[in-house]
Amino acid sequence: MLEFSKKTNMLMQANYRYELQDVEEPNLYRDIFDYQSIPKIAFNNRHVPPNMPSEIWMTDTTFRDGQQSVSPFTPKQIEHLFKLESRLGGPYGLVRQSEFFLYTDKDREALERCQALGLRFPEITTWIRANEKDFKLVKAAGVRETGILVSCSDYHIFKKMHLTRSQAMDKYLGIVKAALEQGIVPRCHFEDITRADYYGFVLPFAEKLMDLANESGIPIKIRACDTMGYGVSYPGAALPRSVAGIIYGLNHYAQVPSEQLEWHGHNDFYKVVSNAGTAWLYGCSSINCSLLGIGERTGNCPLEAMAVEYQSLRGETGGMDLTAITEIAEYMEREIGIEISPRQPFVGRHFNVTRAGIHADGLLKDEEIYNIFNTSTILNRPALVAVDSHSGLAGVAHWINSYFRLQGEHMLDKKDPLVVEMKEKIDDLYSQGRNTVMGDEELEIMVRDCNVDRYERLLFHKS
Repeated sequence: MLEFSKKTNMLMQANYRYELQDVEEPNLYRDIFDYQSIPKIAFNNRHVPPNMPSEIWMTDTTFRDGQQSVSPFTPKQIEHLFKLESRLGGPYGLVRQSEFFLYTDKDREALERCQALGLRFPEITTWIRANEKDFKLVKAAGVRETGILVSCSDYHIFKKMHLTRSQAMDKYLGIVKAALEQGIVPRCHFEDITRADYYGFVLPFAEKLMDLANESGIPIKIRACDTMGYGVSYPGAALPRSVAGIIYGLNHYAQVPSEQLEWHGHNDFYKVVSNAGTAWLYGCSSINCSLLGIGERTGNCPLEAMAVEYQSLRGETGGMDLTAITEIAEYMEREIGIEISPRQPFVGRHFNVTRAGIHADGLLKDEEIYNIFNTSTILNRPALVAVDSHSGLAGVAHWINSYFRLQGEHMLDKKDPLVVEMKEKIDDLYSQGRNTVMGDEELEIMVRDCNVDRYERLLFHKS
């Protein structure tokens, strides 16, 4: 049977429905995951078409998955971060939802404090264990949607839960029906989808969920969870690891609308951001993230990374306030005590700091030569130069200009006497055996010691 697609303006084959394949032995893909070597990436050279949704956005799991990897946040800290997430996402809710636990008094206090803010975005959702008691917690909290764990690989079905595929599917469908009876939108977390039998379990289960959604009128969501970070974005990669293939199949075969699809990745193989971008490109509207990428093992997809990726793909911010990224990072490091790698993109203290003297000379002549974009305007993070034995006169001059926020005619040239004197003092320190980068405070003291009058004039220009 053929159907005319208004999206592609072509005749398309009618969708094929997949049946559950109930097997006696688990399919563990031992040719790919033999456990004694690095997992292999297989190709079949099958390509699926890009299918970028008209709307894309991010959701947040900092207060659920992210919080499991660090010391628990206080309700006050969660409230503060929630407000910053709202500012980052902007008036159109590009940070669309935020996920909370419900189990302890502190969990519920944090949720209630954020509800009391009355913010439209992010919408508060929850994550629960799949039982009737937990559904009552969701209803009592006045939350519209909740995540439900529905592990889909044979690693989990056979080896963890000791069920058959049909038993697992029956159990999951029963849980989803219970949520629907309570009027709760179920968000089904397809755990370990990148090791799951795609045609034998994932698609048949997804099709059943869409049948329930159509019958109930409630938009059941599917979160495709790359639990172990096995997903790959390479063209022509084979399932179960192909991100494009996973999203295309759920969208095209199981008929899951893009707005009901979400990607949740982990960074075990350094692919979390590229995989998330690929999910957007091939038909998934929502990317689940956490602030700074905190989360289980190597962490989740960083929310700040996808906020920047959004602008890269769309060409505009969509109303986001990206300066909130800097405030989030500073708050999480200063108030919560989370250690941020100095070189972590967009949030690390040194992500836009150069040490090489030749690079500093380029920055002094034109910042655009060695800075990735206008980090001062976009992130409220001016490009800086770290001053050490390799910085040279240009590095010292650039540090002074950046630190004191000098503009135009007030900017110092590398031949300025103050710059030359400071460089001599710095060289003397390193000749005596110093081997660490100089801090801003000691450099500011050095400026004052070199010339008090000029120091005071420089302070006048410091914003």
